[in-house]
Amino acid sequence: MSALTRLRATADRIDRQTPAHRDRAVDGLRALALLAVPTGHWMLGGFTLDPEGGLHNASPLSTFGALAPASWVLQMLGIFFLVGGYASVLSYRRRTGSTGAWLKGRVVRLGRPVLGVTAVWALAAPVLYAAGVPEATLRTGATLVIQPLWFVGVYVVVTALTPYCVRASRRLGGWAAAPLLVSVAVVDLLRYGPLAGQVPSWLSLLNILPGWLFAYQLGVSWGERRIGRRGAWLLLVGGTALFAALLLVFHYPASMVGVPGEARTNSHPPSLLVLALASAQSGAAILLRDRLAGLLARPALWAPVVVVNLSAMTILCWHQSAMLAAAVPASFVGEVVGLTTAPDSPFWLAARFAWLPVFAGLLVVLARHTRRFEHPARPGHGTPTLRRTVAALLAAGFTAFALGLA
Repeated sequence: MSALTRLRATADRIDRQTPAHRDRAVDGLRALALLAVPTGHWMLGGFTLDPEGGLHNASPLSTFGALAPASWVLQMLGIFFLVGGYASVLSYRRRTGSTGAWLKGRVVRLGRPVLGVTAVWALAAPVLYAAGVPEATLRTGATLVIQPLWFVGVYVVVTALTPYCVRASRRLGGWAAAPLLVSVAVVDLLRYGPLAGQVPSWLSLLNILPGWLFAYQLGVSWGERRIGRRGAWLLLVGGTALFAALLLVFHYPASMVGVPGEARTNSHPPSLLVLALASAQSGAAILLRDRLAGLLARPALWAPVVVVNLSAMTILCWHQSAMLAAAVPASFVGEVVGLTTAPDSPFWLAARFAWLPVFAGLLVVLARHTRRFEHPARPGHGTPTLRRTVAALLAAGFTAFALGLA
């Protein structure tokens, strides 16, 4: 049997085993948003090499401002929170125990992979240092590993708010997300308006919760069937118009991700531009749902979506490690174009694009050994308390190292 025949047989088997009630369009949107995370980090992040051979973070966006529109496509956290809210409200309806038990189950599924990657890196870092990896490289690697994990903490918080999001949706429908947008707009006005420079810097932190809860609330309202095609068009057109106005009239930074050296950023914490993009993306997703479901009725397209969704947290937690698995050995060789050279030329962009299959292959190899963190322990086979405690302490120590506290 040829490899192609085996792949087709596997795809057909996955298709047959998929429950009829499974929402393929929502799973497809989640897979798309998930794959955008490593693609964005791999293409919009780079390294420079210091004289001692240490790796330091760099970004092609510092040189190529014209790449900013790529971040509009690759920044799909709005879609991720949208489908997260949609899936959470369906799961919340089906719960058989208390709300607390339901939330605990979801938190455990999110927390195990995070604990796994940070504990493994805590054990690996001293070994790598002893093997001759410079401290600068280890700090850069630690930062890259920890950086995407902020998402998990925020996602846990918004998930805990699901019962309140459901009540808001049943009372206000799709408009339940509007107060969140207004809240972010007010904070942005204080930060960047006439009072800029006179308000405390911590004020921006007030945008973290409403900024990311916005799309999640839209997803809850969608799952409650309170957003139809009319509402979706309003989200798409209104979000696009607001996005254009913020860029052209109010001169928001064009990049959706932070650019080294820039005073303002749209993502940490989220600015109103992030919500405008999330609104437009959410409207488009809702409008394209039926068409996407039709495409994913094909086994060859559906099977990869299932694989990606089953490895969601593994992809999120380990994709930066896959890039480092290529960059760290290359740093001992010297300047390798697209890997350890400064991202300041079109040739670097072409070379980095060519490295993407290597990063993806390394991620697949890592996933074969790390997906165990993504699966809850079977009844009677729970992780001993001592092992959990040691893993948590290792994770805390590695996080402190990454944040420069150790």
